[in-house]
Amino acid sequence: MPPHTHTIRVFEELLESPRNRLVEQAAEAGRIPIGYSCSYVPEALLMADRLFPVRLHAHGIAGTELADNYLSSLVCSYTRSLLEFALDDRYDHVKGWVFVPSCAHMQRLVDNLHYLRKPAFSHVLDVPRKVSRATLDWLEEELRMLSDRLSSHFGVDMTDASLTQAIGEWNRFTQAVRAIGDLRKRPDPPLTGAQYHAMVMACLASPKDLVLPYVEKLRKELQVRDGARGTRARLMVVGGHLHDPGFISIIESQGALVVADRFCTGSLPGLTPVRVDGDPIRALAVHSFEKTLCPRMMEDFDRRLGFIRDTVREYRVDGVVLETIKFCDLWGVDSMTLVNALRAEGIPVLKLEREYRTSGEGQLRTRVQAFIESMGA
Repeated sequence: MPPHTHTIRVFEELLESPRNRLVEQAAEAGRIPIGYSCSYVPEALLMADRLFPVRLHAHGIAGTELADNYLSSLVCSYTRSLLEFALDDRYDHVKGWVFVPSCAHMQRLVDNLHYLRKPAFSHVLDVPRKVSRATLDWLEEELRMLSDRLSSHFGVDMTDASLTQAIGEWNRFTQAVRAIGDLRKRPDPPLTGAQYHAMVMACLASPKDLVLPYVEKLRKELQVRDGARGTRARLMVVGGHLHDPGFISIIESQGALVVADRFCTGSLPGLTPVRVDGDPIRALAVHSFEKTLCPRMMEDFDRRLGFIRDTVREYRVDGVVLETIKFCDLWGVDSMTLVNALRAEGIPVLKLEREYRTSGEGQLRTRVQAFIESMGA
């Protein structure tokens, strides 16, 4: 596997706490961190004026003892982990919260957060479950309501000019990250999947303008590095929220290399530029539907399957690892259909059920090793 660079260690350090040094630097300069938990929230909207988006994560969580008093043990461990960190004041730097009622579990998180913490600003973005002209109009109106509330509450500039500038900053950021992601198409990529995911997650949890210089520096470092050799299999990871690069490290410890992703917190297709042609809020609504291939959406399975199939070909993937968080209704229902569809196309698939916090390392190693061997790698 490729060795660590100094910049990779910077990203790993930024991921250790929701309140990393770049978040603190921005807050001290009078900027306003807005926490969000779903890819349907357009990050560029939260980058206008003094705002900056922080993707909510609970990296390194040890347990959910506090949250378990309010959320059922049958609620997914991602939502319980977020509530645990909130109750432990790990998100006290967040000045506003934006949620999407993606599932019943997330709705319970929002209910309990409002009851227990009473945030000064909290907004639920009502995203439709079907893509059409009517639902696009619906989402556009929802984004306008969010924009108006942000402007009124925080006194920030949410005009078209301000939003267009924010979209330009988002596009520069995504292009830099995707340039590094394109290096994974090489026969011998210069970084591991775990290293790449650590960079992506650190970027999503940090102000984009402050983390961008590190992204550009990493790209320069990788251009002069030798790639990984002797890889037994090139894998793609698919599924829901995945914040811990350690999960990918365990997969790669068996001689595999994760070269592509399609999960809620990944870069494909999540980190794509916004195409603006006129109204920036309309452009953000279109972008949200295009970049988020989520099983909550009706009649969207073929598009999700097609994207995975095309990525397998583009990145020369040998097999797909489908990870689902235990008790996730959306991915739990979608996964079996997806497994059967991929296998019908001759794509090997390993389905793994996990908790939000990486655990069961020994069993995970064994299953990945058996999967690689089954492919004849």
